[in-house]
Amino acid sequence: MTASLKTTAPDTSLSRWQRWTVLGIVSTALLLIALDNTILYTALPTLSSELEASSSQQLWIINAYPLMMAGLLLGSGSLGDRFGHKRIFQIGLVIFGLASLTAAFAPVAEQLIIARAFLGVGAAAMMPATLALIRISFALERERNIAIGVWAATATVGMALGPIVSGLLLEKFWWGSVFLINVPLVIAASILMILVGPRNLTNPARRWDVLSSGQALVGMAAAVLAIKTWAEAPIHYTVAISATAVAVVVLTIFTRRQLRLARYTEPLVDFAIFKNRGFSGGVVAAGASIFGIVGIQLVVTQRYQLVEGFTPLEAGLVVSALAAASLPFALFGGAVLHRVGLLVLIGGGISAAAVGSLITVVAAWQDSLALLVAGILVVGAGLGASMSVASTAIIGNVPPRRAGMAASLEEVSYEFGGLVGVATMGSLLTLVYTRTLTLPAEFSDWAAQPPAVALDAPDAAVVAAAAESFDTAFLTVLAAVAAVMVLGAIAAALLLRRYTPGTESQAYPNNH
Repeated sequence: MTASLKTTAPDTSLSRWQRWTVLGIVSTALLLIALDNTILYTALPTLSSELEASSSQQLWIINAYPLMMAGLLLGSGSLGDRFGHKRIFQIGLVIFGLASLTAAFAPVAEQLIIARAFLGVGAAAMMPATLALIRISFALERERNIAIGVWAATATVGMALGPIVSGLLLEKFWWGSVFLINVPLVIAASILMILVGPRNLTNPARRWDVLSSGQALVGMAAAVLAIKTWAEAPIHYTVAISATAVAVVVLTIFTRRQLRLARYTEPLVDFAIFKNRGFSGGVVAAGASIFGIVGIQLVVTQRYQLVEGFTPLEAGLVVSALAAASLPFALFGGAVLHRVGLLVLIGGGISAAAVGSLITVVAAWQDSLALLVAGILVVGAGLGASMSVASTAIIGNVPPRRAGMAASLEEVSYEFGGLVGVATMGSLLTLVYTRTLTLPAEFSDWAAQPPAVALDAPDAAVVAAAAESFDTAFLTVLAAVAAVMVLGAIAAALLLRRYTPGTESQAYPNNH
């Protein structure tokens, strides 16, 4: 969201209803972006069966979207500065709509993966522009703060609602409906933005660092491929080693380029801002929070559909506890930040999520659905509180001239947190399932099948063995999520230990 003064100057010609209509448009777009991060968790078993997708293809069906978005976010803000945020937002909408249409009718897994990648391209173009358009449309600070609060709440709730929306659609329609639902909303948003949106302001002097954006994309793609491949059984050592080497080399080159650019121009990432503990604490909160959300949603929705026979809607309702708890605590966190400080809301929030995660582990051990929902509620409450003020921690702890870069890094931390969560937890789920699956000799061929296929086998012995292994994998993933939450709480507490009640959250004057 890097933005020059020229391209983010308020458009005072907009009437009140136009301003709030613009907020509705960008919030709708942000809701679609957030939904598509998690909407496939409930639909994955169904579409995997329909498309006969392998375990690797299933991971890439989910990962292609956040991967492209996270890789392109850093550079897409400068495109908005140069060509106008309104124009880039509209282009992103068109790409997102066309990709959704393609994904809805994809006949094979490979085409769905490609469509998901283009969804990520459209989302990357739109996301930085959403906040920039709010800044342009709202000249009054009080209105702008309310609008940004709605923007943040939309992103949080959208992530949590993905499995529920998916479950509702799959009750009546085929799996492609989870993508097709985007199309009418994209068309409506495009028309309304043309009719009531602010002026499109450009700045030809700004440049898009294509090389840095490409390096970020390739480096993160290789890193995810490496994580996924190392976790597979059997391990494809050639792919795993090659991907690891590419990730290390490319990300090292990217880092050196950013450090060199920082000496004489604005890089995509100025690593010096990470020295500010408030900023780093906000980044930890953003990444850890999304990791926890996607890790729990991914494994819970799959387990209760595949093993317990829940419908997609029923599985979505189980994890709806995340959204139910996160929304009120997100609003509460923003309202009391000035009184309690960042340490209490972020450190305390992630600590509460860690406790909730441990409750889900106990629930999985005892096979208690009621206890699992209770644990998810605690996780949602804690992460709602921490995520609500992560933006303040990030934006408020950098100099004003770095605010755009900080906003871009905030979005990358969310996206990359989700990306790593899906890649690692999805791979761990497959790894543990594969390594613990024990079948009679006459059924050994089923060992190579994905869990969704094995759990639908005609022989009861195969189903029982697959269910036992999947439950072991389920417990392991929840334990891993709990471990990450504990580490996140410790890291946040250490980074934000000085941000106690009564201290300033906006510390940038002393931290240039």
